[in-house]
Amino acid sequence: MAEKLTREGLAALRASLTTTNEKDAKGGKQYLLVCGGTACDSNGGMGLYAALKKAAEYASANVSIVRTGCMGFCERGPIVKVLPSDIFYVDVKPEDAAAIINEHIVGGQIVTRLLYDKSQAEVGNQGKDIDFYAKQQRIVLRHCGLIDPEKIDDYIAHEGYLGLEKALFDMTPAGIIQEILDSGLRGRGGAGFPTGKKWQFSAGVEADQKYIVCNADEGDPGAYMDRSTLEGDPHAILEAMMIAGRATGATKGFIYIRAEYPLAIKRLQIAIEQARAYGLLGCENILGSDFTFDIELRFGAGAFVCGEETALLASIEGKRGQPTPRPPFPAVKGLWGKPTIINNVETLANVAAIIVKGAKWFSSIGTETSKGTKVFALTGKVKNSGLIEVPMGITLREIIFDIGGGIPNGRKFKAAQTGGPSGGMIPPEFLDMPIDYESLAKIGSIMGSGGLIVMDDTDCIVDVAKFYLEFTVDESCGKCMPCRIGGRALLNTLTRISEGNGEPSDIQKMRDICDAMNRASLCGLGQTASNPVQAMLRYFMDEVLEHINNRKCPSGKCKKLVQYRINPDRCVGCTACARVCPVGAITGKVKEKHVIDPQKCVKCGQCYNTCKLHAITIA
Repeated sequence: MAEKLTREGLAALRASLTTTNEKDAKGGKQYLLVCGGTACDSNGGMGLYAALKKAAEYASANVSIVRTGCMGFCERGPIVKVLPSDIFYVDVKPEDAAAIINEHIVGGQIVTRLLYDKSQAEVGNQGKDIDFYAKQQRIVLRHCGLIDPEKIDDYIAHEGYLGLEKALFDMTPAGIIQEILDSGLRGRGGAGFPTGKKWQFSAGVEADQKYIVCNADEGDPGAYMDRSTLEGDPHAILEAMMIAGRATGATKGFIYIRAEYPLAIKRLQIAIEQARAYGLLGCENILGSDFTFDIELRFGAGAFVCGEETALLASIEGKRGQPTPRPPFPAVKGLWGKPTIINNVETLANVAAIIVKGAKWFSSIGTETSKGTKVFALTGKVKNSGLIEVPMGITLREIIFDIGGGIPNGRKFKAAQTGGPSGGMIPPEFLDMPIDYESLAKIGSIMGSGGLIVMDDTDCIVDVAKFYLEFTVDESCGKCMPCRIGGRALLNTLTRISEGNGEPSDIQKMRDICDAMNRASLCGLGQTASNPVQAMLRYFMDEVLEHINNRKCPSGKCKKLVQYRINPDRCVGCTACARVCPVGAITGKVKEKHVIDPQKCVKCGQCYNTCKLHAITIA
């Protein structure tokens, strides 16, 4: 069992680990960092790690192979980074392991075929030189892709628990709160409420027990920021919760995480056990101070509404996850009636860095009212999808075209969805708008937790809005009428429009329902569920009217408004379309013109995707 650390013991351990790393570097030791995030693991990352270990052992190579958290560039994973040279390999397969060990580690030759940019064969690709990373600034993700998340010593060697040490011995609780206030840190879970103010409210309440809760119930479609942070840097969240506990007088913490995130759960469990072994959790007089704190995990069952604060607390208490009216707010009366601070993963991941480097450093990043960075899961119709962290105030154009590499297949950008089901769809005219809380609010969208889904001109806005309504209607707890009835009414209307049965009067009806939901719903889910519909009506009215007045879907996504035809001038009778049709709707002999029977056609699009001569048209 590890020895319980004091302040002096922690400092000595950190110094010893740093000295060892420096000696290894002087001795010519190299490091292979292998991305161990969920995306890379699902694409052969585990096999790659095992193959590298085996090849290194066989070659007796002076190399340490580290399985890290997510490196972000999910589109090109699995990824391997070589340190100290910072050479960056992409799309690496287990069969490439021997080449990396024998050619690069042992032979000193870069494996050109695995580089992101093969034209840089002589010098290789360093991470900082790749467009995907060039404009990023990592604070939340500072350790992801750098350390082994299952080894507490790796975290300590990179200033881990230095923030806790400073908070316990060099700062008062009020001083900690003031530092967070001065930093300008705002909640990254959606609403953007100042974190320091929330802590201040709780600190000012007298109670025999207070709690810190980490909201890791990330449920937006296409979002995986918090999950990846927990997978790659779990100790950062534990440290932040302890700092929050010191600031507010809390002695107990809960991490509420979805049960379907097994890797994040595993690494949190390991981190908690390791922290307890060192006496950093679960004991009195942590590091020799008068501070006591412990953390437990609580598993969610995947209910989107449990991302709302009061519903989340009800779930932790073993009740049905439904929101309750506020005030009182959880910071004053929360878990089991006691003052409770709830911050999401990304918010907490900033805390230790702010305490170590200072509020002035953090507040120098971002805009006047939106400080620091923001993590986004960049997905959809973009060449380089992945996890990114950028300074607040960066433009959408920079994210999509510089970091993301633009829209694939020569298509045109149509819209970007921020904030998940609660966000709005941002049209092309706002590509150069800075991304911050106030700017997004002005155009009817929200920052949200950080999902950023890119759409091109093949996407149908009516269909996208319907998709999000289907999600929120399904996830509504049903407790309040505006959300329960309003969401269903909006979905029914969008469904009719997408099937060619819409009426001009539907536009005003949708506006009225959106307004009622926004004003009268009990919680944030119902209040913001209509945002995609409002954005559709505000920025894409021409497309809506095309569906209603002309019974046409310009992008061909609404099946009941689409008819597939074969252009006789292009058809050569190859029979490729007929062979893939699942219902036999296409007839014609070899080398003769084919036709589609509209009565049989189920509009699956298989013929359209198969025809290399582009003889299939959508009307």
